[in-house]
Amino acid sequence: MNAARKKAEESMEKVDMVIEVLDGRIPQASSNPMIEKLRVFRQRPCLKILNKADLADPAATSAWIAHYNRQKDVNAVALSCKKPSDVAKIAQLCLKLVPNRGTALKPLRIMIMGIPNVGKSTLMNALLKKRVAKVGDEPAVTKIQQRLYLGNNIVLIDTPGMMWPKIEHPSDGLMLAASHAIGSNALIEEEVATFLADVLLMRYAPLISARFGFPTEGIDGVSVIEGIAKRRAYRLKGGELDLEKAAHTLLQDYRSGAIGRVSLETPESRVALLASYKPSPSLGEAAEAIDEDEQDDAR
Repeated sequence: MNAARKKAEESMEKVDMVIEVLDGRIPQASSNPMIEKLRVFRQRPCLKILNKADLADPAATSAWIAHYNRQKDVNAVALSCKKPSDVAKIAQLCLKLVPNRGTALKPLRIMIMGIPNVGKSTLMNALLKKRVAKVGDEPAVTKIQQRLYLGNNIVLIDTPGMMWPKIEHPSDGLMLAASHAIGSNALIEEEVATFLADVLLMRYAPLISARFGFPTEGIDGVSVIEGIAKRRAYRLKGGELDLEKAAHTLLQDYRSGAIGRVSLETPESRVALLASYKPSPSLGEAAEAIDEDEQDDAR
């Protein structure tokens, strides 16, 4: 990730704009703050693509589009990179952001960025109408930066998916894990699925009932996992519920859209999260707090 960041810093100076691909179900949680920092420093306009819009809640997506379009030098669009008709719109949207480029003498140079597994490679292949980037349902498939040409007037630079060193908000990490931006070897599926179930109960309880066939009144995320195991007859050899398999089922059904169109965050929920956030104390602050506690005990 360090090497990718340094390469991105070098390339940002030589491009005209940035396409940032986001997961439409978790737009802000899937936005690498480093990308925004680099882009703003170089004063490059940005087209934010809320990918997987066909899996996201349309009302939440509309709110996110309005939110991003209020930002300086930003245009946002919701689409599915798997739909050619959606992808066909992108070139013109980019040319509107940088109208002084896009000719044979001055090609439009675009850097495509985003975190792992949000659909950058799928977008590249769709734009170029051929397989030029490896695609897989696992994070970090793209390993190197690629320079490709879209006709004579647009140059595309694809970058490896870049995560940031520290995820400040635990809920962001859980949303990223639920949406498969973090590899399965770096998480405990039952913990992630329980978090997902709690969010679904709060916002989309009828979808859980419709998908899995049990009522949701008065239950929590753990009970949802147990309910799935019971309804699907997931049992271990001793007869106990196979909660791990049930958790995996819930995550897979969310990722594939089998549960329905779901968004795990909205601009309003983001504001509430930031308002309630208390950063972890630094090492110095933690040491001072321990000293104060010890002094109070001594008194």
